Amino acid sequence: MVPYLWQEKGMVKWLAWKAFLDTGLVSHGFTARHGGISTGEFATLNMALHVGDDPERVLSNRERTCRALHIDPAHLVAGQQVHGDRVAVVGVEHRGLGARTQEDALPATDALITGEPLVPLSSYYADCVPVFLLDPVRRVAGLAHAGWRGTVLDIAAKTVEAMGRYFGTRPADCLAGIGPSIGPCCYEVGAPVADLFKEHFPPWQELLIPNPAGRWQLNLWEANRCILLKAGLLPENIFTAGICTCCRQDLFFSYRGSGGRTGRMAALLMLT
Repeated sequence: MVPYLWQEKGMVKWLAWKAFLDTGLVSHGFTARHGGISTGEFATLNMALHVGDDPERVLSNRERTCRALHIDPAHLVAGQQVHGDRVAVVGVEHRGLGARTQEDALPATDALITGEPLVPLSSYYADCVPVFLLDPVRRVAGLAHAGWRGTVLDIAAKTVEAMGRYFGTRPADCLAGIGPSIGPCCYEVGAPVADLFKEHFPPWQELLIPNPAGRWQLNLWEANRCILLKAGLLPENIFTAGICTCCRQDLFFSYRGSGGRTGRMAALLMLT
């Protein structure tokens, strides 16, 4: 059974996790690339301020998307994503950091957690893996940005651990959604990256497939699922979209597919 559904309001379209919707505890979504006003390589619903797009267009895109999700765009919280493993605990006092400018986003932060309602977490993607986390028992939400570096650094597990440390989350209670990102069909890596995954993920054969070019096809979806399982999540509570952003550039921005200059989708998650 497909674990997500597409929702749409006006021109804005986003992917939502069925299990998250069933809790009635959050407003959330992972945006597609259409329905905004950006132009050129950022057409049309670019949600990121750090990629060279006209900031006013980005803010308009954020406004229409947030309104569709019943989120106040002025309250968005974002990190300055650096492919690291820092997890920030976010409260009401952080609302608005990164909402209108990249300069005041939380420094060097790739994961956000909160136990406060009406504090909208946001992170931005164009091939990396968005990991949505929700503890419906203690009402805690988290987002983790996991490229290959963040994956090797176990950022998804560190986010779950922080939810436990600060809010008492038990991993077995957590729901997780592994969103659209570059898939093993398109994500080719060289020996240095492959060697890191071989060292970090025994058995690595499920994650890396050799190709005829002497390189490797890397499965970040499965790597992050393995990380979440090791962190204590139940297999039935981990949901993978299985949609490749590089294959589906009709739906999503893809950094690799575009040659490096493109827009970003947003992962949005707010306790209501």
